[in-house]
Amino acid sequence: MLDIRIFREETERVRRGLQARMMDAALADKALELDGARRELVTAIEAKKQTRNETSKQIGAKIKAGEDAEPVKEQMRILGDEIKAGDDRLREIDAELDGLLLNIPNLPHESVPVGGEADFRVERDWGEKPQLSFEPKQHDELAKTLGLLELERASKITGSNWPCFRGKGARLVRALLNMMLDMHVDQHGMTEIYPPFVVNRQTMTGTGQLPKFEEDLYRCDAPGENRENDLFLIPTAEVPVTNLHSGEILSADELPINYCAFTPCFRREAGSYGKETRGLTRVHQFDKVEMVKFVDPKTSYDELERLLACAEDVLQALGLHYRVITLASGDLGFSAAKCYDIEVWAPGAGRYLECSSCSNFEDFQARRANIRFRREAKAKPEFVHTLNASGLALPRTIIALMETYQQAGGTIRVPEALRQYYRADVID
Repeated sequence: MLDIRIFREETERVRRGLQARMMDAALADKALELDGARRELVTAIEAKKQTRNETSKQIGAKIKAGEDAEPVKEQMRILGDEIKAGDDRLREIDAELDGLLLNIPNLPHESVPVGGEADFRVERDWGEKPQLSFEPKQHDELAKTLGLLELERASKITGSNWPCFRGKGARLVRALLNMMLDMHVDQHGMTEIYPPFVVNRQTMTGTGQLPKFEEDLYRCDAPGENRENDLFLIPTAEVPVTNLHSGEILSADELPINYCAFTPCFRREAGSYGKETRGLTRVHQFDKVEMVKFVDPKTSYDELERLLACAEDVLQALGLHYRVITLASGDLGFSAAKCYDIEVWAPGAGRYLECSSCSNFEDFQARRANIRFRREAKAKPEFVHTLNASGLALPRTIIALMETYQQAGGTIRVPEALRQYYRADVID
């Protein structure tokens, strides 16, 4: 969430940021209006409390002097009623302001291009598009021939756009997950986390999924009518891993904290908005290795580049052609100030597929989850900056791998870096 002081002190920056996000800049004015009303009301309530304290002393003095204290007592009752009404109204304003701020996205970093989904900036690419001597097949065709997927039976079990791997397909998933985790732990120095896959409402709010995206989440309703006790299937490991330190004050020498985690991810919106849904392209459940950083605000954009490099290392080890793009302001995730997408090339589909998003949230999530640090033992706590990146998301990585390494006879060559995990050179 944004600091209300930014609305007061940098109003035009907030308005420009909202416009770049393709949102109504009047949200900034509404926040300022509520903030102004709140501050004015707090001042009025404090003044009435001061008057009440002074009046209370007069009652004692009048009683001691044998004078009639009833008029002063009546004044006290009136002040008490006014203070109660003011406190009630203050709670209403606080709730409205908090609700508004919880639904306002992060402001784009100055380096982010302004525009919509098509206005991304290509930063670089790596490797060459594979040149196959035959007409490449798409991943679902290959998987059907090799018996790697059970999409029709998965649909019978759950519904459309739910994956089910079998046999060597399941082994491929396991091999990729182990390879990625080993790289991030052994080469990149991250601490592996195996978090809960179900989280509470406060945790979802801490990373920005709630309240704005509740309709896109899989909710486990609690018995009764108390929605505050609901639990949610995680849409990404970012949610539980970031909230590991919610409500904590870290020390400066603990930073940066670098975590990685494998989890399944659950997203209701898969296949929406008219997007390509063939095979594994968009599914409601998928496996992903996530990287999460907690860093000093002074170094967070350097740390973003390091995080991006960790994700790229995986694709380079697999020998897959990809490009790195910077998302435009209108296409940023709700909590992100800046986001790189890594898009891997799928020869059968003939297009790039996003397999990783690397984001700097600055202090946006830390404010919501109350994650702070002290530079020195007695220093005032500051909010950390949080970052995360997919390292990598499996479905589209698998699509690119299958289509890149397919052979004319329909088999798939296993990349050399993966062979020790897959325990074979070919998927046949």
